[in-house]
Amino acid sequence: MLRQTLTVFVLGLAMIPLQAQQAPQPAASAAPAGSQQGAQPGAQGSQPAGNAMTPVQRADATPKGELKNPYSDSDAAAVDAGQKLYMNYACSGCHGGTGGGGMCPALTNDIWVYGGDDDTLFRLVAYGSEVLQSKGYSRKASENVVGAMPPMGQIVKTDEDLWHILAFVRANYHGAPECKLGCGAK
Repeated sequence: MLRQTLTVFVLGLAMIPLQAQQAPQPAASAAPAGSQQGAQPGAQGSQPAGNAMTPVQRADATPKGELKNPYSDSDAAAVDAGQKLYMNYACSGCHGGTGGGGMCPALTNDIWVYGGDDDTLFRLVAYGSEVLQSKGYSRKASENVVGAMPPMGQIVKTDEDLWHILAFVRANYHGAPECKLGCGAK
């Protein structure tokens, strides 16, 4: 198996390691819905298995408003997996180690720039803010943002990984309780 490590610079500051691999993939056997047979969340070189998709594939295949996180922010295992993935995919490079902000918005307060429902957050991370806007979404609030959200949907390997990351983000939310699932502008 040939592996190459690439580094991508997002907004010139965050480095995101990627691995390209070229190897025959074993045939996937039928797996229960939601399982990722043979793939560990965030594992280097893992490919979506079973019914898993990349975040962009999942967003493209699901009608607007219908994406819902299967993981709760009170599920300790999901939040722990999400924290590891958040760090592995270098989300902390822009949003801070616990989501408290940095050169990009805090993920812990009640200001959700495009809205904070699961569907919008998933699509924002998958597509990035430019493509999200081209699909009819608009800013509802503002923060001290240095740059646009880059499209992470081809970097985050699976939709399951992204749902875990969003469970971690929700678990670290410290804004108004009534906005836990997404108020908009304050």
